[in-house]
Amino acid sequence: MRSRDPHMGAALTALWRQELRCLFAGKALWVMLLLLSPLVGYSFIQSLSLYGEASRTALQFPELARGMTPLDGILVPTFGSLYLATTLLFPFVAIRLISEEKQSGALKLALQLPFRPATLVAAKLLALGVAWLLAMIPALSALAIWRLLGGHLHGVETANLLLGHFLYALLIAGIAMLAATLTEGGATAAIVTLAATIGSWVLDFAATGRIGWLRQVAALSLTAGLRTFERGIFALPTVLGMLVGAATLFAMTAVVLPLGRPLRHKLASSAGVLVAGAAIGLLAAKPMVYADTTEDRRNSFAAADEAALRTLTQPLAITINMDPGDPRVVDLDREILSKLRRLVPDLSIAFGEVDKAGQFGAAGDDRYGLIVYGYAGRHDESRSTSPEEVLPLIYGLAGVKVGASADAAYPGYPLVAEGQTAAVWFYGGLPTLFGLSWWLIRRRPFRPDRNQGGV
Repeated sequence: MRSRDPHMGAALTALWRQELRCLFAGKALWVMLLLLSPLVGYSFIQSLSLYGEASRTALQFPELARGMTPLDGILVPTFGSLYLATTLLFPFVAIRLISEEKQSGALKLALQLPFRPATLVAAKLLALGVAWLLAMIPALSALAIWRLLGGHLHGVETANLLLGHFLYALLIAGIAMLAATLTEGGATAAIVTLAATIGSWVLDFAATGRIGWLRQVAALSLTAGLRTFERGIFALPTVLGMLVGAATLFAMTAVVLPLGRPLRHKLASSAGVLVAGAAIGLLAAKPMVYADTTEDRRNSFAAADEAALRTLTQPLAITINMDPGDPRVVDLDREILSKLRRLVPDLSIAFGEVDKAGQFGAAGDDRYGLIVYGYAGRHDESRSTSPEEVLPLIYGLAGVKVGASADAAYPGYPLVAEGQTAAVWFYGGLPTLFGLSWWLIRRRPFRPDRNQGGV
């Protein structure tokens, strides 16, 4: 069998090294790195400045220090520039690995090697993994500088944010590689990829303040998945969903990649991959495993409240008599509903039909702003969006007693620091390092490795 060939291991290693040579020999990777360094640097320095201004006030009034969280003030804005580069620049790196081989005829030769198309796709994916690690250098160096300046980092919430960006990059790579396989040229593949990513932004914007199918579809967008990690939530359905989505894209790439395969066979196989991916994705959404990775537990109720809510065995129904775009609905979702979804096994949320005129205090439906809670045949109502008022109402309907809470208060981490050293590194040192690496690699002759497995 092919897998028992003693030379296969060496051939696979040679294949991967060949993909790395193609990656490093191109301009796309190095241009992305040269642009990413000042982009991340600017985001980090601006975040450092704004965080320092807020910290000066917090140091004068200690009660304000609890709102100083490095995740919101430093990490998310800094990694936001990485998100932008992953969306707009990283696809060009992935597309080049396929489109240039198609144009030069190297892909025809590669498909004649003793490898399955899935193996070729996996080799390209591993090479892209190296590219993504290089792209992480500016962001990781920002974290290192933050720590050197005396800043605080919480390991779990930082690791959760890194995981989210990795999964997002994996999806972007899958879209780009599939687009490069389906199209004839790199320019067309880039347009298709950007249409998918920017279309995800448009979908998110269109679903803001809406209910129904549009909001449900928007929850499957690329940015919605990453936003979960930026909020400090580890959601197993989101992790599995993004992994299944990426695996489906790579599987479709392997199906479409062979050049001489009949079109009807490619279509049939692609349809089968889509159906299998959708079925697995539905199963991946079942495990309701969530964790609040933030140090200040912003996404959680107090431990005693969470223990009480997990005991609710009957359906809890909430009817909101407000327009979905009302700011009070946003507050209600952030403070109560999003937390209840992760705790109450059987929760239903609906919007009642009310006259929007009541939103502006005009004469109209006096039910506007009323939130009705139902549990075990009992009902109660309130206009509050505060957990301090809503949770006792739910406990009263369910007949649940809540113990005393002993959660420690979040201290906050204000810090006033200067960013001159960071500016020298991001605007000078790091671009010089990347530029020198590019120059040294281009000086070396680029030719296939003839000493590894015949590839």
